[in-house]
Amino acid sequence: MVEEGAPLWEPSPEIVRNAKVTRYAQWLGRAGDYESLWQWSVDAPEEFWTSIWDYFGVVGERGDGPVMSGEMPGTEWFAGSTLNYAANALRAAASAPGRLAVISRDEAGGRRALTLGELAEEVARVRTGLAALGVGRGDRVAAYVPNVPEALIAFLATASLGAVWSSCSPDFGAPSVIDRFTQIEPKVLVAVDGYDYNGRRFDRSGVVQDIAAKLPTLVARVSIPAQDIPGTAESQGATGDGVRTVSWAELRAVAGPLDFEPVPFGHPLWIVYSSGTTGLPKPIVHGHGGVVLEHLKALSFHQDLGEDDVFFWYTTTGWMMWNYLVGGLLVGSAVVLYDGAATYPETGALWRLAAEEGVTYFGTGAPYVIASMKAGLLPSGLDRLRGLGSTGSPLPPEGFAWVHEALPEVQLGSFSGGTDVCTGFVGAVPLLPVRAGVIPCRCLGARVESFDPSGTPVIGQVGELVLTLPMPSMPVMFWNDPDGSRYRDSYFSEYPGVWRHGDWIKILPDGGCVIYGRSDSTLNRGGVRMGTSEFYRVVERFEEITDSLVIDTGQLGQEGRLLLYVTMAEATPLDDDLVARLRRELREGLSPRHVPNEIIEVPGIPRTLSGKKLEVPIRKILLGVAPEKAANLDAMANPEVLSHFVPGAHLSRKAGPTPQDEPTSQTGPTSQTEPTPKTELPPEADATRH
Repeated sequence: MVEEGAPLWEPSPEIVRNAKVTRYAQWLGRAGDYESLWQWSVDAPEEFWTSIWDYFGVVGERGDGPVMSGEMPGTEWFAGSTLNYAANALRAAASAPGRLAVISRDEAGGRRALTLGELAEEVARVRTGLAALGVGRGDRVAAYVPNVPEALIAFLATASLGAVWSSCSPDFGAPSVIDRFTQIEPKVLVAVDGYDYNGRRFDRSGVVQDIAAKLPTLVARVSIPAQDIPGTAESQGATGDGVRTVSWAELRAVAGPLDFEPVPFGHPLWIVYSSGTTGLPKPIVHGHGGVVLEHLKALSFHQDLGEDDVFFWYTTTGWMMWNYLVGGLLVGSAVVLYDGAATYPETGALWRLAAEEGVTYFGTGAPYVIASMKAGLLPSGLDRLRGLGSTGSPLPPEGFAWVHEALPEVQLGSFSGGTDVCTGFVGAVPLLPVRAGVIPCRCLGARVESFDPSGTPVIGQVGELVLTLPMPSMPVMFWNDPDGSRYRDSYFSEYPGVWRHGDWIKILPDGGCVIYGRSDSTLNRGGVRMGTSEFYRVVERFEEITDSLVIDTGQLGQEGRLLLYVTMAEATPLDDDLVARLRRELREGLSPRHVPNEIIEVPGIPRTLSGKKLEVPIRKILLGVAPEKAANLDAMANPEVLSHFVPGAHLSRKAGPTPQDEPTSQTGPTSQTEPTPKTELPPEADATRH
């Protein structure tokens, strides 16, 4: 195993000197190390966020109100100011119309490109079309679209009008989309009738009909043609319920002016959603100003992006990383939109794309890094690549080490944050070295702390990740939450006035951070608390195992059983030898207390549509809650595997004699059933996704 904290990469003096964050510090007149700059940013937040507005020359009117007023969760930012996200994203369209803005690729090799001038023209056309349909300030435009240029164009057009954007990926089933969109009552639905994934065509025309039928507020439906599907989206007129249907070609038919509606700083820009695995997804609203300032800061200073960069992140329109990716336009970067599977036709597909397009910053989920490592890949042709971002789940030290062995000149930036703020709280910066398993820093403006059980900040110990200072990109509200109670309950019920994010974090004395997974799915064995990421790090090093899930069934004051579920590589048995090796590695790598009571083979690990493991719902099922009550099946990428986690569903592989210091209660599966046949999963279920 790679030792946590082992040094892997050091910035050269040239990298430090030319870093955009260095130039910013010089502009401020604040020479010094990164930690002192971070400390100032959280000690003087009004000065810091004002400096971001001024340094980047944000397009808008700042007003004369206070920069921040009120306490979390009711903080108001830049009172009296007006701006528009789209105006800032397209600010250089007039002065640099020939600059490359968008590269679109699909898994079949198809390619499209748009210059900044062409993008602005398309946005103006679609803006005119949306306005003709009656879309105006505050109206919602919902989109059921893949990661293609039309999605970006429709989003910018919506934002330019002061309307509110919300999107789902077309691999979402109708119930999941309906759960999201019915909460926000959209006026227009933009949808595609089909998409390609993993070499297959998926027809979604029936799903679109089902979604539209459940949205009584619709006045129009815009249909985007899916490639090579005869007749898709070219029909127009009225549907049976009186909703007008127009094609994408008709929507963009009329050239119009590229205007931008000035809106207040906190005016809703988009609505993104929590996973919704245990109830209705939370409709999280972010404001124009908060997103503009946060993404300018994060993309420029932490990922060092600018006008000479080609920025790629593997995502879909259903994950907040799509919103983050298109933010590359704010700093002048060209953005790469990819529609398809990460590993089609082979595991190295994304690396090949990056080489062909001259990507300078490559972002993906941690599982893709691990998949590349296990496949023994050595990516080549990446002469322009200088940064690699990883997020979605903790990247183990072995993943860090593989990146810097395969790409020694590339800085790995592991980030952790969330949909809730559409950014990272902790991440990388060009000024700091990279160490195995360690996220280099807390991001500028993010006062991240680690709280022990008594709510006391600790250093060098694992605790709850909290924010004790507001950030502009925190939600301005949840949609349809008039008294704010749902919002407060989500983040502020544990520590009043302090944001509790729900992750375990250890903050090191030098400011580095280690994320250990969700704090509500912690492993507590004999009083020794451990995040699940440490467990997965050991288990998923085994080439025979493609995925895993660990559950501690203990409850307050009562220890339970530790259950390890594994999905095996093809034609690989879970035999006695593998069980013995697993037990030995867990005992030596973690502790005797963390040897599972049972090791159970399952055909798949349950995941959300955004690819996250369902640790908490599975724990509820094991404690007796019915699956349909513990998890929202429509919010799952692979609900067919859920039956394999019901108590009594399996005859488990025992983990051997239980150590004296391990619990001996009898909760857990006890009988064997036939495995569910493998099925083709939609893209969000792909194990290579976040």
